[in-house]
Amino acid sequence: MGVVVDGCPPRLALETAEIQADLDRRRPGQSRLTTPRQEDDKVEIVSGLFEGRTLGSPIAMLVRNQDARPGAYEEMRDLYRPSHADYTTEAKYGLRAWHGGGRSSARETIGRVAGGAIARKFLREVAGIEIVAWVQRVQDVDAKVDLENVSVEQVDESLARCPDGEASERMIERIDAVRRKGDSVGGVVECVARSVPPGLGEPIFEKLDADLASAMLSLPAAKGFEVGSGFGGVALTGSEHNDPFVPGDAGRPRTPSNRSGGIQGGISNGEPIILRVAFKPTATIRTEQDTVSRDNQPVKLAASGRHDPCVLPRAVPIVESMVALVLADHWLRQRAVDVLPDL
Repeated sequence: MGVVVDGCPPRLALETAEIQADLDRRRPGQSRLTTPRQEDDKVEIVSGLFEGRTLGSPIAMLVRNQDARPGAYEEMRDLYRPSHADYTTEAKYGLRAWHGGGRSSARETIGRVAGGAIARKFLREVAGIEIVAWVQRVQDVDAKVDLENVSVEQVDESLARCPDGEASERMIERIDAVRRKGDSVGGVVECVARSVPPGLGEPIFEKLDADLASAMLSLPAAKGFEVGSGFGGVALTGSEHNDPFVPGDAGRPRTPSNRSGGIQGGISNGEPIILRVAFKPTATIRTEQDTVSRDNQPVKLAASGRHDPCVLPRAVPIVESMVALVLADHWLRQRAVDVLPDL
């Protein structure tokens, strides 16, 4: 798997270990809740770095597969997995990489996490922006999380990547139960980006929340996106939903409530950006399902192979990475506005 990151400013101090740390959080085989596939996912930086600093040229990175087993997918060569991209990919291109999913495989998120690690480092260095995601929900098990103080370290203490200890245990039990049955389960990843300055985003076609939505819904298995109050806001009146302004530090207003999720009119307002992403249950399961063959004949499929019973724990660093990439792009764009003198 490879990725090229273009547009990273020069002279940013960067070490392979910083990228590897996020890839380790994404890699398979890290617990019984994930696919048993064993991959070290060791990253190699092949361009764009010199003496520990970025050059400003494209940064190319490579991760070599070590535990691929194409033969495990032989039974699905001529069958379409229900709710998977097997059929739609073949309908579009006339063929598909049946031995692993190709571009519809979560394996492609290696590139997103590697690139996101660079964006995360850049945002931390230039703006002090901190991005933390966690598993907020597995099926009907919800967590209670302190948005202001939750940390990556707290999240990673849990196999389920949920910082609420009680909810985490219930999530683990739920995922274990469906795994033993050969089934799968979905849920919600929530994310907060703190210390985001006001002014990021465009007012019409590239709104910050629209770009975040596009980034999140481009992830494998993602089916829904919310920012701030999200769909829950429709139950409120305007007077209940509005975030009142109060005087803040540095001559800037603040909003004690944050139903806007840190974004108003497509532009960040200086409050924490809060978003949620819904992930469907993994499509490839051992439970027998109805499907059809390539010649449109009805068949039964009980998939073998090594698949996540729940994508949520491994999706946490992927969501963080995509948030970091979007925010880094918009921070750099805003520089073009900020450099103009008062006229």
